[in-house]
Amino acid sequence: MKQILAFGDSNTWGLIPGSSTYERYGWGTRWTSVLQEKFPEAEVIENGLCGRTTVFDDEHREGRKGINSLFGIVKNGSEFDAVIFMLGTNDCKTFYNNSPYAIGEGIEACLDVIEKNVDPQKIILVSPMHLGDDVWHPDKDPDFSKDSVRVSKGLKDVYSNIARKRGNHFLAASDFVHPSEIDNEHMDEEGHRIFADVVYNKLQEIAAV
Repeated sequence: MKQILAFGDSNTWGLIPGSSTYERYGWGTRWTSVLQEKFPEAEVIENGLCGRTTVFDDEHREGRKGINSLFGIVKNGSEFDAVIFMLGTNDCKTFYNNSPYAIGEGIEACLDVIEKNVDPQKIILVSPMHLGDDVWHPDKDPDFSKDSVRVSKGLKDVYSNIARKRGNHFLAASDFVHPSEIDNEHMDEEGHRIFADVVYNKLQEIAAV
């Protein structure tokens, strides 16, 4: 059976917008599960974690540094027929004080780990949705700022250049989906459905499955 790894943060895990208890969309709604239903002959491995970054330590929550998780996951990565890699939103938080280019360096460090065992042509690098303009409001997610929104909008060009340079495939989630008005950060049900279709079409395009 072919295997597809989906590695990301809360938008891969399927966090319901505005959920204060980290409630997750159920099977058949979150994009990874919709993708699985489109590929019954393959296994979609869901590996999303709320708050996950590329290479930055979260001072408040342990285990959010994505690169550390990747070492074990891709140890036998030659088994993966495709890797969908989407991180960067949490790297935009104010206390990291990152630029789009610094986040890009974190992305490349993660790709270095993945590519030790996975062919670059099997990797789809996804730049995340833009943060909504009001995400930093106290009733939404004050870990972000107005500048975080600007940084998130700069990720598409940085990621596109990285993918071109390294020979990875590229998708910009911001070309297709937008965060919910509820929290300006996470996909709603319709966003998950649309994004699943986009990823499905990309996998078909590159004949990964």
